[in-house]
Amino acid sequence: MQLNVIAGTTHRARGRHVAGGTEPDQVFTPVPGRAAGTTDLRPRVFEGPALPADTSVLRTLELGTVGVDLAAAPVVLPDFHHKRTMEMPSSIAVATAGTIRPTFTSSSVNCGMALIALDCDRPSDSAIADFYRAVRERYPYPTRGARDLTYREVMGAASDGGQFAVERWDLDDSELERVEEGGRIDLDRWGGAARLRKEMPALTWQLARLRFGTIGPTNHFVELQQVEEILDPEAAELLGVREGQVTLQYHAGGGVLTGAVGHLFQRRKDTDRVMRAAMAVQKPLFHLATSRSTAQLRDRMRLYFAKGCLPVELDSDEGQRLMLANAAAMNYGYAFRLATYTALRALADQAFGGASGRLVVDSPHNSIYEEAVGGETAVMHRHNSCRAYPADRMPAGTTFARTGQAVLLPGTHRTSSYLAVAGERSEDSLHSACHGAGTVIDQFERSGLSHTDRLGRRTLRFRYSDAAPTEAAHLDDNGVNAAMAVLTAHHIVSPVARMRPFAVLH
Repeated sequence: MQLNVIAGTTHRARGRHVAGGTEPDQVFTPVPGRAAGTTDLRPRVFEGPALPADTSVLRTLELGTVGVDLAAAPVVLPDFHHKRTMEMPSSIAVATAGTIRPTFTSSSVNCGMALIALDCDRPSDSAIADFYRAVRERYPYPTRGARDLTYREVMGAASDGGQFAVERWDLDDSELERVEEGGRIDLDRWGGAARLRKEMPALTWQLARLRFGTIGPTNHFVELQQVEEILDPEAAELLGVREGQVTLQYHAGGGVLTGAVGHLFQRRKDTDRVMRAAMAVQKPLFHLATSRSTAQLRDRMRLYFAKGCLPVELDSDEGQRLMLANAAAMNYGYAFRLATYTALRALADQAFGGASGRLVVDSPHNSIYEEAVGGETAVMHRHNSCRAYPADRMPAGTTFARTGQAVLLPGTHRTSSYLAVAGERSEDSLHSACHGAGTVIDQFERSGLSHTDRLGRRTLRFRYSDAAPTEAAHLDDNGVNAAMAVLTAHHIVSPVARMRPFAVLH
């Protein structure tokens, strides 16, 4: 293999066992960050012999971080690729010392995935069809434009996040420990709910009443799986997962408010016609109508209306506004996916006969947080990468304080997926892991490194229509195993269970 050596010495980690066999030696290019006492802040790339980082995509990241106030070397994780509508590549983590740079994540924060453990045997095909029919009826696509929340409830979701969901849908408080940040970021740090209500345009709140909890097609999905292999029995027991169990994994966005906030503060490449029309009204109301001086008006015109996506100083008034809006969007996203969880759990219970579900983990993979990096506070941006905190950074008394933060590494509807927990060296990757292995799996299939599953297993594939489901033949797990092997070789995560899909809606 031709190694992608950026700087320093290339290190090899010995091959480690993952489900399906022992992977070959894994490679990453370490470039220590500021905390390690060096000024070399070129990307730290985690890759493998059959999984090298794309050099052209890597160049995009390098150019995008030149001259940036980096708090540590940017991290490149497996499944590294660049979507045409995004400014920066996917599967990265970037920490900055004094600025907020929203283009280092998605334009809609708090897109994420969750896993539900169901107490039922594998259902029949007719029960599966009933379940997905009920999901489509509950969350139709195209959406019907119904108002799912009241104006007051939108504000409650933005302010209280998961706690709002607990009260609104009568959830058990204890389930919030399985949601990142307990499902809520305190707004008071950035000016509080009163400032948010005062400055955010009324139209933004009204639009955020729509499509709450919706899943939809594209890369979002609702997948039924069965646990085929337990790799860490102790962690699996603590997390509530056992061999043979049916699990429900879903990928959903953060809702209307998250997209609105993302586009209010930057001119993004993925702005479609509907969003442009909404921003034509909302952005002037939010930024210009609330300006208190000519200087502030000029500053906001430069930051939010000119071409390009400029950084915002964290300690400035504009930085406080942006972090307040970001925290509100994250809270809304937590509540959004908990609403989805509540609905899917109830529908599974009805279709599968008493299949009471429990939340194993809810894991955002587009986020902006303040986090400690090298002993100092930094702004952490993750783009299609999820947070992986070790046990000692999780709240005392929680399950994750014993296991480490749970992490999902989905494959595709044609391969296995993994449940894992943060490893002992997750700090090396800025406590970040890739949020999936779909691109890797596609690459392996195209290049001949992956082949049709030798056991002939298939997934029932449902669409947002009344058409009969089709069957998708499975591949082997070489692609998802390669991504997992890179993460485990460097102790970023440790695998707990492997799940195989048998039905999906997407």
